[in-house]
This record gives sequence, structure tokens and C-alpha cells, in this order.
Amino acid sequence: MSADSASSRSEFATTLQIIPVVFFTFLCYLTIGIPLAVLPGYVHDDLGYSAILAGLAISVQYFATLASRPLAGRSADTLGPKKTVTFGLIGCGVSGVLLLAAVLCGRWPALSLGLLVISRLVLGCGESLCGTGAILWGIGRVGTANNARVISWNGIATYGALAIGAPLGVAIVHAVGFEALGFVVVALAALGFYLARPIAPVPVVHGERMSYRSVFTRVLPHGLGLALGSAGFGSIATFITLFYAARHWPNAALSLTVFGTLFVGSRLLFANTIRTYGGFRVAIVSFAFECAGLLMLWLAPEPHFALAGAALTGFGFALVFPALGVEAVALVPPASRGAALSAYSVFLDLSLGITGPLAGYIAGEFGYASVFLFAAIASAAAVALSMMLYLRHTRISGAPAAL
Repeated sequence: MSADSASSRSEFATTLQIIPVVFFTFLCYLTIGIPLAVLPGYVHDDLGYSAILAGLAISVQYFATLASRPLAGRSADTLGPKKTVTFGLIGCGVSGVLLLAAVLCGRWPALSLGLLVISRLVLGCGESLCGTGAILWGIGRVGTANNARVISWNGIATYGALAIGAPLGVAIVHAVGFEALGFVVVALAALGFYLARPIAPVPVVHGERMSYRSVFTRVLPHGLGLALGSAGFGSIATFITLFYAARHWPNAALSLTVFGTLFVGSRLLFANTIRTYGGFRVAIVSFAFECAGLLMLWLAPEPHFALAGAALTGFGFALVFPALGVEAVALVPPASRGAALSAYSVFLDLSLGITGPLAGYIAGEFGYASVFLFAAIASAAAVALSMMLYLRHTRISGAPAAL
């Protein structure tokens, strides 16, 4: 057997060890994606609340995710990734029960809205537990040499589930009604709980554990890079349809499709580049591609040019999280990997939470195209930050700083 074929079989075997555990991330994010597109309409049209309150009722999930990140990291480090994923799936199931109760109490709008908000809060906690636990579970199964591969596959599961969940939720409501959403969410969480039982846990890593504050401080520069790069994703996800509508262009949804397609394709094809060239070098190139794509969107004279910009942005953004994430996790002892992952992920939550209102202000003052210029500037700043981190890393390690 040739060395290449042996390597290919080894990589395939590694992937087969990763997919069963990141599948729980997929199920978790399906429970998030399925109600996502229809709940704002339910709060606004059925319960009669304002569009602002409808948006806040949905966004409260992200605050819960942000607040529970430290808990998720410590749980994965001390109780083990499998138990953490299991707790996360239970949280998703409970959120489904509360969602069903909220819909059944629709004749009492205040009660229905209150139950819905609690459901979103519980779902946010389940998201952070399940996502962090699945990554640590995967790393425990295949080893730290495959950190980037595990993080990449977990991201594919995340964005794939959101892409499938939103239209699926719309179809379920049209075919059956809002009540079915709660049942589907509970069923997905129960399926995950059942499938997780026979999969062997990985040992809890013992040894030195850093305080969460120390971990947060150590991964702060990497998290800032992630936050700057995530502004492009947040801008496209929130404003691309309004940008198209303002210019009277058709097929705005196609830009989101090509963004997602290039995102997944880049992760599948180029995840190994992180192990080959290092996270910082991959991050520098990724941010540069993302910046170029966002500038194309800003300057787009017609839809095809904008479509190419969205595709290039998705291609560039794809490897940002795993590239900087691998370098961030390497800064802490093995027993604190969960805390490092959760602290690092906080910056993604913060970025997506801040980008919406900030980009909305920019759009109101300067037009929708300026939103993508703002995101491009953030990506350019991320290039500079990653370059500084890379030079510092090579100076400390004594390695040559060749790009």
C-alpha cells in the first residue's frame, strides 16, 4: 500500500470517529434553526407585539449562550464531554416543551411570550453545552493533532443544520401549524439523547486547571480576531436581502446559498492546511479573502458581482474559527481545553450580537452597501492582528517567520 493511500485511509478513519459526535451539534442546531424563521412572525402577528420585541424575544437566546459559555467549558473539563453534550440535549428538549406550552397558551399573549422567552434562554444554555462538549468529545476520540479537523466538522454541522432548519421550520408551520414545532424539537433532542448513550465517553483530562479569567485573558487576542472576522458573516446574514431589495435585484437568497456552499466546501477541502501551515498563516490568508469578498459586495454594480463577493466571503470566513481556535487552545493546559474553547467562542457570540445593531446604524446613516465596507475594514484589521500574533508566536518559538 502506498503512503498516500495509507494516509487517505487514516484520514477517512479519523473522520468516521469525528462525525458521530458532531452529529449531536447538528441535532442541537436543528432545534435552533427550525423555529428561527417563524417565531418572529408568531410574536408579531399572532401575539400582537412590536417587531422590536419580536426580535428581542429571539435574540435573548444568544445572551443565554454567551452567559453559559463558562459553565459549558468547566462542565466539559470536569464532568466530561459526553455528559456535557447530554445535558445540552436535555436543555434543547426542555426548550421544546416550553415552546409547545407557549404556543398552546397563545390566547394569553403575555404568558405565551414569557414561556417563549424562557424557552429561548434554556435553548441558549443547551447550545453552549452541546457545542463545546461535542468538540471536546471529538478531540478526545481522535487526539489533539486533529483539533482543526474536529472544529471544522463541528462548524459544518452547525451551519448545515441552520441552513436546513430554517426552511424546514417554515414548511412544518405551513403544513401542520406552530404546535408541531415543539414536538419536532423534543423529538430531535430525544433522538440525540438516545444515540449518545452507546457511544463511549472519553476520559476526563486531569492536571493543572487555569481559572476561567486566566484562560479568557490568554485567548483574548485570538478571540478579537474571530470577532473582527465574524462581522462579515453577521453583515451578510442580516443585511444581504435588504441590500438586494434596495437595489431592486432578484434572488437575494441565492447569495446566502453560495456563501454557505463555499463555506462548507472550503472547510471540507482545506481543513488540513491548518495542520500543515499553522493556524496563524491560514487565518491571515482567510481574512484577506474575506476582506476582498466584502469589498466586492460594497462596490457591486450588478447582482452577479455581488454573488461572487458573497461566495468569496464565505470561502474566506470558513477557516477563521478553526485556524485561530487551534492556536488559542494550544495556549492552555490539556485540562483547560474546554474553558479555552468556551472563552474563545464568546467572541463569536459577542460579534454577532454587536454587529446587528451597529451595522443597522451604519446602514441607516450611509446606506446598505456601507455595511459591507464596515465589515471589510474589520476583516483588514483582523489580517493585521493575525500578522502580529504570528510574528509574536514565531519570535517566542524561535521559528522563522516566513509567510
